[in-house]
Amino acid sequence: MSRVRTAVVAHPSPDLYGSDRVLLETLSGLVEAGYRAVLTLPESGPLVEAARARGAEVEICPTPIVRKSALRPLGLARLVGSALRALGPGRRLLRRVDAELLIVNTVTIPLWIVLGRSVRVRTVCHVHEAEASQPALLRKLLYAPLLLAHRLVVNSSFSLDVLVRSWPRLGRRAKVVYNGVPGPDLPPRPPRPDLDASPQLLFVGRLSPRKGPQVLIAALAELVRHGVDARASLLGAVFPGYEWFERELTEQIEQADLGSRVRFLGFDPDIWTHLAEADVICVPSTVDEPFGNTAVEAVLAQRPLVVSDTSGLKEAAGGFESVQFVPPGDPQAIAAAVQELQARWDELPAQLARDRDRAIERFAPAVYRKTVVEAALG
Repeated sequence: MSRVRTAVVAHPSPDLYGSDRVLLETLSGLVEAGYRAVLTLPESGPLVEAARARGAEVEICPTPIVRKSALRPLGLARLVGSALRALGPGRRLLRRVDAELLIVNTVTIPLWIVLGRSVRVRTVCHVHEAEASQPALLRKLLYAPLLLAHRLVVNSSFSLDVLVRSWPRLGRRAKVVYNGVPGPDLPPRPPRPDLDASPQLLFVGRLSPRKGPQVLIAALAELVRHGVDARASLLGAVFPGYEWFERELTEQIEQADLGSRVRFLGFDPDIWTHLAEADVICVPSTVDEPFGNTAVEAVLAQRPLVVSDTSGLKEAAGGFESVQFVPPGDPQAIAAAVQELQARWDELPAQLARDRDRAIERFAPAVYRKTVVEAALG
């Protein structure tokens, strides 16, 4: 009887946002390829049961996560201390499960790349980041651990370009694999027939300055000033330590007298219910995005999308008839795009249906699951 091969997947977050959902498809791909899939997380959360439902085992193992605070002296000292404490548990985990393949599912947990090489396991990093707006030296430091990986899987051509500009040699070991994005279990609800009254706008994602919910709120204020009786909902939560930003959003809403027009929905893994209730999905990112799962999910839900014309979002949302691209950080452009959608609302149902068919083909999870494993094995 042949021995079952074990693949360990290291991931920094127990949540169920975009890259977390892509991880679930990776786990399914490994299981379908005959691997024993072991997911390791630094703490428990909703991702645990979702991973087990895909046939994976879950191990909680501490690991330092590189965040912006690590760039300060005290933050760097804490990062190094956390790394030293995590060395032993990580090495023991890889040996205990007899790992043959290690997939590190982000550049923010570089210790796992070091651990994989130290115990002579084939080590692959799935890159979900594209920090093009960061200084060149900082990018080189961030991506330096990737030089130890045997193979890189990159989620967009934009992300690959950022890598290669930082370390040209990384291009020889990298392959672009677009995210697999599953649609809703049931056929999408058709858009409502009339958008003249109270268009419902929806933001989906982490509440952070780079994701741009503050831009959407400013766009809502612009719409109201133009006599549009619009509403907006924010589906997502802040990272721990970013509570200050949620307070800023609340203050912005109060100062613009939008309190009755904006809802904070918090985190909810059932995004499809909220997408179905919305009229227009907004992805107003202010800086570079490596890809854009939310943009694809809007198309799969048959909802018109207003999205920042930047970086990997162009690859995720490009080629769809119903998508409106706007300059990043421009609330007036978002407001104008919503009004343009209102003006041609009768044309949209047919476009949305065609776009959904294209998205199903382009970002099919079944194709992703097969391709990502093949890319990891090189």
